[in-house]
Amino acid sequence: MRSRRRLLVLVAALFAFIFITAVLYQAGMGRLEHKPRTMFEALEWAVETISTTGYGRDNHWTNPVMVLLVVTAQLAGMLLVPLVLFLFVLPYIAERFEARLPREADRSLHDHVVVYQYGPAVEMLLQRLASQNIPTLVAETDEVRAREVLDNGSRLIFSRSDEDVLDFCRLDEARAIVANGRDEENAGITLRARQMGFRGDVFAFVEDPAHRKAIELAGATAAYTPRHIIAAALAAHASDAISPRLPGLAAVAGLERREMRVPPSSRVAGKTLAEAQVGERSGAVVVGQWISSHLSTRCSGDMHIVGGGVLEVVGDEESLARAAELIGGRYLPQSGPFLVAGFGEVGRKVHELLEDAGEEVRVVERTDAPHVDVVGDVLDSSVLERAGIAQSRAIILALDSDDSTLFATVISRDVAPDIPVIARVNHARNVANIHRAGADFALSIAEVSGDMLYSRLLGRPMHGRDEHRRVTRLSMPRWTGRSIRDLPIRSFGCSAVALEREGQFLSRITGDMRCEAGDALWICGAAESVHKITAAS
Repeated sequence: MRSRRRLLVLVAALFAFIFITAVLYQAGMGRLEHKPRTMFEALEWAVETISTTGYGRDNHWTNPVMVLLVVTAQLAGMLLVPLVLFLFVLPYIAERFEARLPREADRSLHDHVVVYQYGPAVEMLLQRLASQNIPTLVAETDEVRAREVLDNGSRLIFSRSDEDVLDFCRLDEARAIVANGRDEENAGITLRARQMGFRGDVFAFVEDPAHRKAIELAGATAAYTPRHIIAAALAAHASDAISPRLPGLAAVAGLERREMRVPPSSRVAGKTLAEAQVGERSGAVVVGQWISSHLSTRCSGDMHIVGGGVLEVVGDEESLARAAELIGGRYLPQSGPFLVAGFGEVGRKVHELLEDAGEEVRVVERTDAPHVDVVGDVLDSSVLERAGIAQSRAIILALDSDDSTLFATVISRDVAPDIPVIARVNHARNVANIHRAGADFALSIAEVSGDMLYSRLLGRPMHGRDEHRRVTRLSMPRWTGRSIRDLPIRSFGCSAVALEREGQFLSRITGDMRCEAGDALWICGAAESVHKITAAS
């Protein structure tokens, strides 16, 4: 070990220095001071001087050469303590600390997923796999990140070199590798894994999209760009043109979909839908409620209306106006530009996707660049006002720092309380705080990457998000004569939005209305739920 070698060198040098100093002192005392000393007395003096513990009876010298020798020995003694500290004690402590980091995988580990380098893109994946009892092993080359992995309770091996980190991962027993380093590191790890005979899947994250093909040529099964993936998710949530909220609704004449933020002071806040009687009193249908990026589509009578949440309502123009008056809020804007704050990799991709969809986009960035409309700091409220946040359809925060995103959320909510705030987040642990700061929708790279790789590793399709619904027409021969209230619509997480009768659409339907022969019911819900209702009817 390095510390042992240092110790041997230090001890040998110390004894040699003491011995040489004692010999010189004995010779000087006899010939220059004319006060002969035995070798043991000279050694005693040398040790006392170098250790700075004292001199005993020898504390005065007259010959200049002896004085110079004594001063040299004294200075050497003063330097000895820090020399021992820096050359032996501190390296020894560091090596002991370093030894706590595992250097090779447990021999019982098999069918595991090797994750090269820890970071935001894989933190949720590790949690997902752990929930399914699928073993993972993080191969880390950075000591600080390695300590974080151990603190999180994940299996780890640590090596200071990329060259040998895979040698101790039991690749012959592994099911897959996830490469999460820099692009050049991921390419190197992929090549080494293939050279070592690994035949399983290698999934690599890519910082620069131009490197995807090169990493796949190096042997990766697939290469992903997490920043582009989260940019696509943010743009899809923002724009109906990219991802329509309720496809099929346009087929029902006269119906519109709107979103409304429920003020905390609203008279319906805290009540259930049955108590608030939104549908009965307005004629509009509540088809969803957004709370902290989660869409609840089971809008039964016992669903509570949350102050600060966003209700999704379907109805004709008059019904929607009555619903707005009853709730006491204003509908979220459906026109105006999207304001993109931050023009890094994520911001540029969001801008590109929105513009390709025909949306109007305005970009705020600290430094001037092509496509930047407003130069300034998004954390300055005057910059947001100059960018026209109050007239925007939504602000999309595509900042690199979660701290900046949180602060920008607070400022945006203060400057424009009714404008939706859509935020990109790095670490999943920060999503809740950013929601508390006022964000309507916050999505982390960890969540997007984790869900994607989890589905790929397990060979399962990704679970459809609740907002992926559509409006579907159902003929109802088995339901003839039954009232709308008695139909199993809400129990399957769907909502009835209109009744088609003799070619006419009845949008203001009540629970007492009865189905007649030839009627068709238009319902809103996820494809799986609609399929269950169809089977039940």
